[in-house]
Amino acid sequence: MVPKSVLPPSWEVPAEFRNRLGERVGRQRAMMADGHLLLVLHRPPKKDEVERFARLFWRKPDGTWQSNELGNGPTALVRHLGDFAELIDKYDRQEDQAQSVDDYFGIMEGISPLTRAVKNLHSVLQDAREKLPDERDLINVRDKAYELERSAELLATDVRNALEFATAKKSEEQAAASHEMAIAAHRLNLLAAFFFPIATLSAVFDTSLTHPLEKYIPPPYAFYSVIGLGLFLGVVLAAYLAGPAEEDKKRPA
Repeated sequence: MVPKSVLPPSWEVPAEFRNRLGERVGRQRAMMADGHLLLVLHRPPKKDEVERFARLFWRKPDGTWQSNELGNGPTALVRHLGDFAELIDKYDRQEDQAQSVDDYFGIMEGISPLTRAVKNLHSVLQDAREKLPDERDLINVRDKAYELERSAELLATDVRNALEFATAKKSEEQAAASHEMAIAAHRLNLLAAFFFPIATLSAVFDTSLTHPLEKYIPPPYAFYSVIGLGLFLGVVLAAYLAGPAEEDKKRPA
């Protein structure tokens, strides 16, 4: 019984290839047997795509090429690399238009697996080039894969740096907003402290013009005494609360 593999059933490849491949594509790699070369590659990965899908390229001993998705001939490999180039260009344009942390993070989610895939692709093509040193078509696609690898790595670095800058800028803005809120809360506390004593004294001693204390203090001095004492205590309490804030301002950063 022939074991199941990702290889098309119609391909008359050496049995070694089918024995080494399972139902899933696995890692990208190059295989050589009896003059046959098999490139097990991946489709360009999309963002949030976990599973990798196989793109297989088979070179027969007579120099003809076949693929499972992109047609026949050595241009199938060129089309495969073109799909990677299109995705890199897409993320490059998105990076030019990105403004927020979410924008850069979304690009990073897509460019990171793409960078890994094209790096492994270049490694596989270099391995295939060493297995078939006289195959000129492999030289061209290997060099193109190297260019794509460099472009993807540079783009990933730019996006990573932009993401870190945007994150730091947003953190700075949040810190400034928190500082402004703290100042506003402190001012509110000062107002509450200023009026707290007079509100308390007014509740305890009453503030009507006909005051119970007028039995002992001539009117309207009892009223003025309560108000004045409340304001004085309010100033003292507000000054006490303002003290730590003034010390924080003088403290070196």
